Amino acid sequence: MPAAIHPTAVIHPGAELHPTVRVGAYAVIGPQVKIGADTVIDSHVVIDGDTVIGDRNHIFVGAAIGLDSQDLKYTGEPSQVRIGNDNRIREYVTINRANQAGKATQIGNQNLIMAYVHIAHDCVVGDRVVIANAVSVGGHVVIESQAVIGGMVGIHQFVQIGRLAMVGAMSRIDRDVPPFVLVEGHPARVRSLNLVGLKRSGLMTEANGQPFRALKKAFRLLYRSGLSFSEALAQVELLGDYDCIQHLHHFLQFSRCEGRRGLIPGKGATLEDG
Repeated sequence: MPAAIHPTAVIHPGAELHPTVRVGAYAVIGPQVKIGADTVIDSHVVIDGDTVIGDRNHIFVGAAIGLDSQDLKYTGEPSQVRIGNDNRIREYVTINRANQAGKATQIGNQNLIMAYVHIAHDCVVGDRVVIANAVSVGGHVVIESQAVIGGMVGIHQFVQIGRLAMVGAMSRIDRDVPPFVLVEGHPARVRSLNLVGLKRSGLMTEANGQPFRALKKAFRLLYRSGLSFSEALAQVELLGDYDCIQHLHHFLQFSRCEGRRGLIPGKGATLEDG
């Protein structure tokens, strides 16, 4: 047994581990698991099911990945978990596999998933997402890239959280969170654009700040004008050739939210001028 694998680890002969993978004491890895180069599996981690994990991930103590869905409708269908590269999955995180045959719970690249987070069946998490401690993510949730979820947030099943959104700690998220905004409270409300996230992303300086100015105008129309949401959307589309501003286009397409749970409302929303 290679020195990088602790002698107490239980690894099924059918599992495929790159020679550079390190596995800690008492970890358990099932027969269908595949793990890429330079990934570190700490002690007492359990990885089972049809689970593929990419390169340079670090999975911390006690995490459980690829186990059966907790949905009562799940009857053992052969489903998957797919995890990309460069993720940090902290202590006691649980990531369940999908509910239906051929479907996958998906985690992208460069994410930080902090301790005690639960990611349920059929979720999709993009890239460079931060999910803070003790967040519970219901089934079929989509979290787009660069979103930040504060600690102890509860996210209802089938919700979608947009790119570069920020969700404040201890919020209850039962409807979609638009991209680029700050949402917090109980019940949750859209409060402002996520100015800190936008600044860190470079979007404020991209193309001389044109995308940010367009988002700022759109936000004011949608959340501060007093217009109905459909009227405000129509006004936003008159701002200019929004198709040429990909961030505004994404914001508008997301806001139409056809076939989903609807948007978090914006009562009490404010927007700083900075």
